[in-house]
Amino acid sequence: MKPGWRAALGIVLSAALIYWTLHGISPTEVARLLSRADPVLFAAATFCGTAIFALRARRWQTILEPVAAKIPLGPLWRATAVGMMVNNVVPARAGEIARAYALTKEVPVAFPTTLASLAVDRLFDAIVLLLLGASALLDPALSTSQSLAGQSLSSFATGAVTIVVLLLLGLYALVFFPKQLLRLFDLFARRVSPSVEERGRRVLETFMHGLSVLREPGRFAAVFGWTLAHWLLNALGFWLAFKAVGITAPFSAALFLQAFIALGTAVPAAPGFFGVFEYMSVQGLAVYGVSQQQAATWAIGYHLFSFIPITLIGAYYFARLGVRLRDLRSSPEVPA
Repeated sequence: MKPGWRAALGIVLSAALIYWTLHGISPTEVARLLSRADPVLFAAATFCGTAIFALRARRWQTILEPVAAKIPLGPLWRATAVGMMVNNVVPARAGEIARAYALTKEVPVAFPTTLASLAVDRLFDAIVLLLLGASALLDPALSTSQSLAGQSLSSFATGAVTIVVLLLLGLYALVFFPKQLLRLFDLFARRVSPSVEERGRRVLETFMHGLSVLREPGRFAAVFGWTLAHWLLNALGFWLAFKAVGITAPFSAALFLQAFIALGTAVPAAPGFFGVFEYMSVQGLAVYGVSQQQAATWAIGYHLFSFIPITLIGAYYFARLGVRLRDLRSSPEVPA
């Protein structure tokens, strides 16, 4: 929870990316284009960008079912909102810790179990985002001559599908061969440090327990379905905001862009991913022939409009639940 060098690096990198994105762009023109944007479409886009967190809470309920009695949706929604708010205002991606801790304030579920379930939550995000992004790159509406980072778009699509397959194979190996994998971990960790072995084994066992959702095809399909609904609704919000600022791009562009932005958020960034979001948006929309000015206008407008509602909602629940940031530092199993 301490800011540390990663948070400082994230802030510096975000500032550099904001400068890079806005260099050569007229702020006056951005303000003018936003003032002329369709308010109804932007309101609809903002609704989509906020409603996705209700879907995320519902998915979390299904992920937790094998390891905890069915938890009411209310506490899950409030914890999800708190986690997103903390991610938006605190460095070092403390939101997932806050989300897990906020849930333990309302329901009798162990913090390590809750935290492990969020790792599963993020893995499903990665799988679905990669699949949707890959499908977008195969859209015939996108020119096959287009490239990204010097590589053909079809090669990116193939790579994304390959990563998904390898990720699923790895997860199912953890589910069906836990003893063998734990034995391999022990052999490796013992050479490093006994303390690393003990703590790492405990974390790995908790994570494997959280993967219980993969043992039942029906529950796996349910979690996958909620994840798909989440990211399709998010893409709809992107696409509606495209229309609001006059960007002409297919729905597949929104599917690609959200996956592309997600890749960018893997690097250290300022709270709320400001800078990273705008930079990745401009670069991603360039594939569809959108100008830097128009892409930056979309990115700034959508980011701000989607940032405000969930941050305010999360702040309200944060105060209502009596969560304090210093409590998160002392939560069990929180890495230093």
